[in-house]
Amino acid sequence: MFSVVIPLYNKAPYVTKAVQSVLAQTVRDVEVLIVNDGSTDISIDKIGEFTDNRLRIIHQANAGVSAARNTGVQQARFDYVAFLDADDWWDEHFLEDMQTLIGQFPEAGLYGSSYYVVKNHGYTPAQIGVTHDFSAGYIDYFGVYARTFWVPINCSFVVVKKSVFIEENGFRVALKFGEDLDLWIRIALKHKVGYVNKLLAYSNQDAETANRALGEIRFWRKSEHVIFNLDYLAEHERSNPGLKQLLDGLRVRSLTDYYLNGWYPEDVQVVLSRVNFAVQPPLYRFIYQWPRGFVSAWFRTKRLGSVIKQAVIREYLSRRTHQLT
Repeated sequence: MFSVVIPLYNKAPYVTKAVQSVLAQTVRDVEVLIVNDGSTDISIDKIGEFTDNRLRIIHQANAGVSAARNTGVQQARFDYVAFLDADDWWDEHFLEDMQTLIGQFPEAGLYGSSYYVVKNHGYTPAQIGVTHDFSAGYIDYFGVYARTFWVPINCSFVVVKKSVFIEENGFRVALKFGEDLDLWIRIALKHKVGYVNKLLAYSNQDAETANRALGEIRFWRKSEHVIFNLDYLAEHERSNPGLKQLLDGLRVRSLTDYYLNGWYPEDVQVVLSRVNFAVQPPLYRFIYQWPRGFVSAWFRTKRLGSVIKQAVIREYLSRRTHQLT
C-alpha cells in the first residue's frame, strides 16, 4: 500500500536506524526506495547490509533533497507515498495508523502524525496546535500550524497521495529551505489534510548541524528560501485569514537573521511590509521595531548563553555515559 521514499546524502551514522524503523513496521505491504543523491561517505555500504527484498536503491548524481524525493515518487509503485529523512525514524505503528487514517478520512490528499523532537538525547513531544481532545480527523493545516508554530507535518511524518503529489509537480527543486512547507501549502489549498494526534515519529535534532537545514545561523540565497518565493500566494493570502496568519508568523520568525545581518535588506523590507505587526508576539515587534544595533547586541548575548548551555549539557552527557560504561 505504501511506497516509502528516503533521500540519502551522507547520513552514514543514522540511515541504518531509519531503514530499520521502516522494515519493522506492522504494515508489511511496503516498498522502500532509497534515493542515493550522490553520497560520498559510506551510507550506501550501510544500506548494503540489508537483505530485505522490499528495499530498492536508486542512484542519481547529487541534485538536492527535493530532486531526490521527486525521483523516488516517480518510481513509486503504490498510491500513497510516505517520506522519511535518513536521520529520523518511525514508531513501528506509524504506517498502520496512517492506513487507518486513510480508511477513515479518504478525502484528504495529505496525512500526518504528531512526533517527538529528539535533542540532547531527550524526547520532547511536539506541541501541535490541535485541541487537547482531538484524536484524529481532518485539520485546518494553516490554523493548526499558526496556533503554536510547531510544524504539524514535515518530510519524516507524512503520507501524500501520489496523484496529488504529481498534480502539484512535487517539490520545487530550487528551494533548499522550506521546500516541504511550499508543497504542503499548495496541497492544503486544494485538498483536505488528515491528522492523527499520536506520537509516531522521531525528528532527530541531534544529527550534525551541517547535515540539517535548521540549527545554526545559515544563509540561504533568495532563490533557495521559501519566504522570498511566495508571491504566487498573494491572492490566497488576501482571502484566507488562516494562511495570512501563518505566513506572517513564518516571515517574522525566518527573517530575523537576514534582518539583523543586513542580508538582502531591500527584499527583506518588502517581505516585512506585508506583515501585520499588530498581532505579532512582543519578541518580534521588539526585533523589527527597536534600533537594530541594540537588538543585535541582545541576540549576541543570548546566543552566547545558548552556546555555553549546550556545551555544559554535552559535557554532562559525556561524563554520565562514561560513568555508566
